Amino acid sequence: MRETVCISLPGPIKQKLDKISKLKHCDRSSIIKEALNQYLVRQEFRKLRDIMVPKAERKGIFTDEDVFKIVS
Repeated sequence: MRETVCISLPGPIKQKLDKISKLKHCDRSSIIKEALNQYLVRQEFRKLRDIMVPKAERKGIFTDEDVFKIVS
């Protein structure tokens, strides 16, 4: 189900959004949805990383090379 959310943007950001919208031939809503989705994915990644890094460090895994040694 779709719901409407109203946001307020500073003028310069709205102008950039409108410019990109015209260049990509899509509506502002699509651009904002894509940007918000990317933001939410990054937040989830950071949350998982914050959980996993301490666990890895307790096992002596500190670098990419440490991971490659384990999986190779």
